[in-house]
Amino acid sequence: MSLLDQIPLHFVILAALTLGLAPFFPEPHLMEKLRMLAQGTLTKPIDVFDLLLHATPWLVLAAKLVRLALAR
Repeated sequence: MSLLDQIPLHFVILAALTLGLAPFFPEPHLMEKLRMLAQGTLTKPIDVFDLLLHATPWLVLAAKLVRLALAR
């Protein structure tokens, strides 16, 4: 059993919605960092770290959903 299987789905969804989108106003950090990446202005190491920090819950959620779909 992998570590991904041990994490409850509701916990991953909660993490993606809270940590992945925080702060909510004026716009979520993840959206801001993805926009910076698309524009080519994501150059500072702190911005790259921030992108990874806010994207991790969404990547874990995607991996968990794929794993659940393939298990069926």
